Amino acid sequence: MSDSAEVTARYRRACDYLALAMIYLRDNVSLAEPLTSAHLKPRVLGHWGTCPGLNLVYAGLNGLVRRTGQRTLLVTGPGHGAPAIHANLWLEGSHSDRDAELRQDGAGMLELVRRFSWPGGFPSHLSPQVPGVIHEGGELGYALATAAGAVLDIPDLMAACVVGDGEAETGPTAGSWQSSKFLDPTTDGILLPILHLNGAKISSPTVFSAMPDEDLRDYFSGAGWSPILVRATGAGVADDQALGDALEIAHRYITARRAEHTVGGRPDRLKPPMIVLRSPKGMGAPARGPDGTPIAGTFHAHQVPLEQVHSDPAQLRALEDWLRSYRPEELFDADGRPWPDLLEVPPNGDLRLGSVPEANGGALRRPLPLPPVADYQVKVSEHGTTQVSAMQTAGGWLAELVRRTEGSRNFRIVCPDELASNKLDAVLSATDRVFTWPLDQYAEDVAPGGRVMEVLSEHLCQGWLQGYLLTGRHGLFPCYEAFAAIVDSMANQYAKFLTMARGVPWRAPVSAFTYLLTSDGWRQEHNGYSHQGPGFMSNLLTKRPEVTRVYLPPDANTVLLVLADALAATGRINLIIAGKQPGPQWLDLDSAREHWRRGAGVWEWAGHRDDPAAGAPDLVLACAGTTPTVETLAAAKLLREHAAELRVRVTNVIDLRSLSTTERYPGGLPEQAFETCFGGPDTPVVFGFHGYPSDVHELLHGRPEPNRFHVHGYLEQGTTTTPYVLLSGNRMTRHDLAADALRRVRGADDRTARRLETDRDNLVAYAHREGRDAEEITGWKWAG
Repeated sequence: MSDSAEVTARYRRACDYLALAMIYLRDNVSLAEPLTSAHLKPRVLGHWGTCPGLNLVYAGLNGLVRRTGQRTLLVTGPGHGAPAIHANLWLEGSHSDRDAELRQDGAGMLELVRRFSWPGGFPSHLSPQVPGVIHEGGELGYALATAAGAVLDIPDLMAACVVGDGEAETGPTAGSWQSSKFLDPTTDGILLPILHLNGAKISSPTVFSAMPDEDLRDYFSGAGWSPILVRATGAGVADDQALGDALEIAHRYITARRAEHTVGGRPDRLKPPMIVLRSPKGMGAPARGPDGTPIAGTFHAHQVPLEQVHSDPAQLRALEDWLRSYRPEELFDADGRPWPDLLEVPPNGDLRLGSVPEANGGALRRPLPLPPVADYQVKVSEHGTTQVSAMQTAGGWLAELVRRTEGSRNFRIVCPDELASNKLDAVLSATDRVFTWPLDQYAEDVAPGGRVMEVLSEHLCQGWLQGYLLTGRHGLFPCYEAFAAIVDSMANQYAKFLTMARGVPWRAPVSAFTYLLTSDGWRQEHNGYSHQGPGFMSNLLTKRPEVTRVYLPPDANTVLLVLADALAATGRINLIIAGKQPGPQWLDLDSAREHWRRGAGVWEWAGHRDDPAAGAPDLVLACAGTTPTVETLAAAKLLREHAAELRVRVTNVIDLRSLSTTERYPGGLPEQAFETCFGGPDTPVVFGFHGYPSDVHELLHGRPEPNRFHVHGYLEQGTTTTPYVLLSGNRMTRHDLAADALRRVRGADDRTARRLETDRDNLVAYAHREGRDAEEITGWKWAG
């Protein structure tokens, strides 16, 4: 192998040439003949500005890996610099390993160049189709958190993370700089951030590029890093040497400090190195366009610097001059093969940045040793008589899972709201909250090496867990329901990543990403309106059903079953919503297992004069969610008392997507099962639902007569109040449900319905007067 800076500079020149060709060309990719408009893509798409800097970093990391053998995963924040990454993957052979059409010859080069930003080809950003990728980089903000998650519990792995100066302005990135305080040098790998400052975003300067070097050192030192500043000028060999030296210093420093942790105890505060790389934006581009517009080193180099190449002959000539400035005839032979010395620059085998095994984490994934659910079941002899916190039950099961994975260290919990608040603190009997810096104040259950990661940033939790799962491990994200929406956009992007990954033959499915929303809005009456919001569920329901599941288990045994299934699943996002307060337990384990298997089912014991074998009832009371289930069963009892002649069926839904047709969701209820649960086309259904009513109506699209479903859910009415008054404001009380049911059967002027509403109003008045709910609400129990 050659370590010469001259060969590395040539290698980088080849990468720059290929990246530029990908943006503009569809043919004549070796410039064997004069460039014409027929050689151009009809739509020139891409982002040039960050490509030269990414090629500089990639080449530098190649050298470091060759010299040290350090296994390295590259996480690219500016994913719109995809042409640079593709160029390196082609030269190192990672592309051809997975797709023979991308072989290292003229035909392969042509295919690579044509395929970029082409229908049916590669997207303009990084994607799961690209080897070595665990982060797309289209939406900016969480590359660094993802990289941090990737090195957890893999001590011999380094994640080099390029953070663009535009991305550095985002809130999630600002929080991500704290990740170093959660990485244990004895059990985790190396996180090496590379802040790439090229001066501009799409059309304006960036904050960090405007900061002088002294301020950058102070800023990042204060955040817990040891910054190494590098300034590239476009001078070729000198740039490679400067960055290579910085990478060598950073790697030598961090490995020495990690050794101190292992051999001589824990230093006071480990401030790992990071690199701040300044380089001109779009270096290598023409200084000015034909019309005099400045390009190289300005925001005009951000995307496609010469946009009018199809219509402006002067721009076409400028493009040809630019392409030929890389002297491709010195880089590729007459058949389009790279010269042999260029192929010696990248490392070999799995040490290539595009072939590090962790980038295809599903292939490394091993199933979790899940504890038997039966060992943690709640004994239920009579429906609704036992009061248990489902989360405390789940916490004991999760604690045992943590113990069972102590040797493999492949399961973690990330949580922004503290496990204790979510009543999952039994987990802390099995592991600690991780924090590696010393603490001066009193703290409990906090230590380096812990596998609970608590930080008051949903963004960090999301990024950490994505990186952890995508590199082959398992995890769980408990959170307050209302604040899961903080990561709505991140969840969107991850769902897209999983959707695309399903179509990549060589990419193995990774462990499912599981959210456990425990502090649900219906029992956040004490915290107020800000804590009441089920919108995260609505967001996930807009994603493809192949990669998202939404579960609303009604009690502890169903929570255990859903959680065990979710943590065994792959290739999807699971959303589990369940209350944390003690509540009635409805199903023994066998009944819960059958109910979970079906996704929705009739609770015959809760209905009145109902025999599913005898045909449709007069009405169906349906429910989904912890609190709506309680209110629905209480409504069923009211109907027994006030309308004993009615045949009432009670149906509970646990898998929300089971409401959909089988054409829309393979796990949807078949037509006969749906009719069993919800009656025929003339049967009114009053549905007590945990979230926004529109969610249910959308899921029912395609079912016969969906207008017979009358959904009560969250109506965006909230404040600090009592649980019953919160329900009343959203027309979700047992009295509202029973009154609506009576009107659907008897008509709008039903006297009993009006009396139930009067009872509701009296209970609200009592709460306003006494400051608490009445005993008939707080002391209510199901007695069948």
